[in-house]
Amino acid sequence: MATLPNPSLTLFQEQANPPDLAAHRTSPSASRRRRDVVFVVNPKGANGRTGKQWKKLLPYLRTRLADQCNVHESITSGPYHAMDITREAIREGAEAVIAVGGDGTLHEVVNGFFWEGNPVIFPEKYSENATALGLIPLGTGSDFARTFGWKNDPYEAIERIAKGNKSKLDVGEIEGPNGEKHFFINVADIHLSAKAGYFSSQYKRFGNLCYIIGALKAFNRHQNRDLKIKVNGGEWESSKQVTALCIGNAKYFGGGMKITPNADPTNGNLQVVTLKDFKWYDFILNLHNLYWGTHLSVKGVSSRSVKSIEIMEEIKKGDIYVQSDGEHWGFLPTKISILPSAIDFFC
Repeated sequence: MATLPNPSLTLFQEQANPPDLAAHRTSPSASRRRRDVVFVVNPKGANGRTGKQWKKLLPYLRTRLADQCNVHESITSGPYHAMDITREAIREGAEAVIAVGGDGTLHEVVNGFFWEGNPVIFPEKYSENATALGLIPLGTGSDFARTFGWKNDPYEAIERIAKGNKSKLDVGEIEGPNGEKHFFINVADIHLSAKAGYFSSQYKRFGNLCYIIGALKAFNRHQNRDLKIKVNGGEWESSKQVTALCIGNAKYFGGGMKITPNADPTNGNLQVVTLKDFKWYDFILNLHNLYWGTHLSVKGVSSRSVKSIEIMEEIKKGDIYVQSDGEHWGFLPTKISILPSAIDFFC
């Protein structure tokens, strides 16, 4: 099972003189103080393109938001740093944390909204609103942004932040056999697709081609497996010869594949799509359906809407991969649930 490190809680670690968020507050009333907005940037995203684009974007962003908020830039230094930055920003009362990068950066920032399975909170009483989440999509996949029909246009993203319109966003929760919890905002998946995601992460330097390479490696010696599933706390049921099981809070994964086409991150449900008894040639023959989201009528594909789902192997081997938002999480068994309206989101 994936293990997350203890947070260092070093907000703005990359800056020589860390900004003091409290210094910008002119009144104990949240409605009268200027907003503190923290931009969490993964400079290594998209093979370094994110860092280069951010340097060009930052002067425009500061100018565009100058009369609305205090802009704080925080550069991540490695895995999990975005989580630490986000937690500290919330605890210091930031009005918003904006993920700048791809789905991996967004995934870490979302997990930073939680600590030991519970939401991180700002302890002061004068904060009327919870810290909001935002996204400037500059990564390799940017699959979450596709659900909203957004392009990888940072200027459009800045306009969304400037306008300040927000919606309540659902978050998915993954729980392991020992009770440890992790969170996702896009899609969690199990078995073949999760294994493909694990391998594709090793080839990010090839851009979206990494997903094809990962799939080819995952098919090597792949075997469909019998699973046991419990939906919404009901009875255990058998699911035979499962190739992949995808649980969507949003619609896309794998660089544009519309795997859970009916998912909606604001409706309080998860869409579960199960592929059974697929061979390698079935994927090739149905690749266009998977990308267009028209695969639900294909033989061997089923779909349902759930609040929670528990998955385990019928014969325990401990080798069935689980991933969330394209990040390797661990192996079965697991329980996946929806947390409705968990985060305010700029949209």
